[in-house]
Amino acid sequence: MGPHRKALRTTAVGAVSATLVAGTALGIAPTAQAAPHPVRFVDITGDGGTVLKANVVTPSGSDGTRRYPLLVLPTSWGLPQLEYLAQAQQLADSGYVVVTYNVRGFWQSGGEIEVAGPPDVADASKVIDWALTHTPSDARRVGMAGVSYGAGISLLTAAHDKRVRAVASLSGWADLIGSIYAGRTQHVQAAALLDGASIVTGRQSAELRQVFDDFYGSNLAKEPELVAWGKKRSAVTYVDQINRNGAAIMLANAWGDSVFPPNQYADFYEKLTGPKRLEMRPGDHATAELTGLFGLPNDVWKDTERWFDHHLRGEDNGIDREQPVQLKSRASGGYEGYPDWKSVGADARKIALAGSKTIRANVNSGADGGVVFLSSILDQVAQLPPMASIPLLPRRWAAVWQSEKYATAQQVRGTARLHTTLTPTKESGTLVAYLYDVGPLGLGKLVSHAPYTFHGRTPGKPFGVDLELYSTAYDVPAGHRLALVVDTVDPLYIEHNPSGAQLTFSSPVNDPSYVSVPLREQ
Repeated sequence: MGPHRKALRTTAVGAVSATLVAGTALGIAPTAQAAPHPVRFVDITGDGGTVLKANVVTPSGSDGTRRYPLLVLPTSWGLPQLEYLAQAQQLADSGYVVVTYNVRGFWQSGGEIEVAGPPDVADASKVIDWALTHTPSDARRVGMAGVSYGAGISLLTAAHDKRVRAVASLSGWADLIGSIYAGRTQHVQAAALLDGASIVTGRQSAELRQVFDDFYGSNLAKEPELVAWGKKRSAVTYVDQINRNGAAIMLANAWGDSVFPPNQYADFYEKLTGPKRLEMRPGDHATAELTGLFGLPNDVWKDTERWFDHHLRGEDNGIDREQPVQLKSRASGGYEGYPDWKSVGADARKIALAGSKTIRANVNSGADGGVVFLSSILDQVAQLPPMASIPLLPRRWAAVWQSEKYATAQQVRGTARLHTTLTPTKESGTLVAYLYDVGPLGLGKLVSHAPYTFHGRTPGKPFGVDLELYSTAYDVPAGHRLALVVDTVDPLYIEHNPSGAQLTFSSPVNDPSYVSVPLREQ
């Protein structure tokens, strides 16, 4: 990707980000004017003296004679401190002291953007300190919640502050590198969205600017530093501390989250040993929670309140007796409960990837993962995922395998896995694997996909590739088939195919290639 193209994309995304931020702020602001609970706007001194702009909502009638559970909500990336006001009002109705604050580096708060680094975690603890001193809150009943950036900070704080007893992490990340650098591939549209929003609404530190520049520049010499930077900001790095501290962790995400894909949440969930819950729904990044930010009925926020009611207020509301993994298919229908993530898609079936296929790189075949935000929102609202005509995909640039037609509907649940043998003509390269639901006329609807990049390989020497596609819940109708398509270019990602590169996929007798499709147990 050339610098000019990157600049155009970043500028465009920045403009879109500004529009979204402004729209959200304007939409939430009237709620503050008609708030049933008085809202107190305060300055809180964070780590190193940084001033954090915050607001406080307390239960009606609180007069200092009793203590209430405390909820601390850090804002999302690029959004103002009014973001959670509607939810704060509802939570105060239920008997919580709620403190929401603008994270450092954004809007009126001081400091520079640290991307959930140690100063952000220290800030969260300072906010808890302040709330316990200046509000009628109970130090034994402290919870944190947030959407996106606030979700990541909440998880990290639970690892470093034992006072946090419960967390609701909504559309966040547990593994930053496993999100925007999954498959060793830069997720450029997601990064550009974050970059643009932070330029418009915040103050980037020199370190963050360098991280973005190295990320866009595909500087392999900087890869170890990038990975180390991301691990420091990932809750999975501190999962043992979270488990020792014993906080009850609720994770919620969307199948089509184009910033923080669902796989990394599911993997993190499996590593937790304390009280835990995992919810997955249709949508893109933070879209499942959006209506709740305007005070409208919302499943995610409803379950968030139930989670805190049980773990902070001791309410016997039954959430602890429900199946802890709750999934909603991208097709219409209700929720499905599972005892754990491993039980999702327990009936995996393989589609053989027979023969040998060679594709040329550097050209987009027409199979794509869509556009950040837009594609998954269309899927969420209208069940219109990215599509491609499978028979018309040019085999010069796309390798295609198809299953037989299915006599009955197939309920894909969980993580599809690709295993193949790859022989490149260059030492570096990128491939993107797509799983399509193909109808009778050959039109394919995207079920899942994932990128994969390799470096330092010997040209002409085959090697094994194992790739997890993004987890999903998708119903394939009877009479349809599944198709696996592999090409080398997708606008969502930076690709690393040298000019003239070719990739050959084979299926040796002693190591056959396949895609394993997880199906719901019938």
